[in-house]
Amino acid sequence: QVHLVESGGGLVQAGGSLRLSCAVSGITINNHRMGWFRQAPGKEREFVAGVEWSGTYTYYGDFVKGRFTISRDNAKNLVALQMNSLKPEDTAVYFCAAIAGEGDIKLMSSYNYWGQGTQVTVSS
Repeated sequence: QVHLVESGGGLVQAGGSLRLSCAVSGITINNHRMGWFRQAPGKEREFVAGVEWSGTYTYYGDFVKGRFTISRDNAKNLVALQMNSLKPEDTAVYFCAAIAGEGDIKLMSSYNYWGQGTQVTVSS
């Protein structure tokens, strides 16, 4: 059974930082592209960041603007999202996800496995 478990969310002031982690079991992530999405109340889930198999190529949502960094540790089956310069509009539930096959890394429909999410709240 595949599990993706996010951690590291919490309450932070604007301008602060958080580091989200995603621990994966049941699959080997070096065979999967990985991504982070987020969903704010009343809004659709949106792409935050994605990383290819080796970690060489990364992709980000337009709103990130250099503030976030996605990384992966294939040996530990972990994916991380370092978030700096957080803004109140970054408040959302953040989800980790994995792609087993083909598909656009920025599209939700490409992903096969999802975590339950971790809440990030940024106060002004």
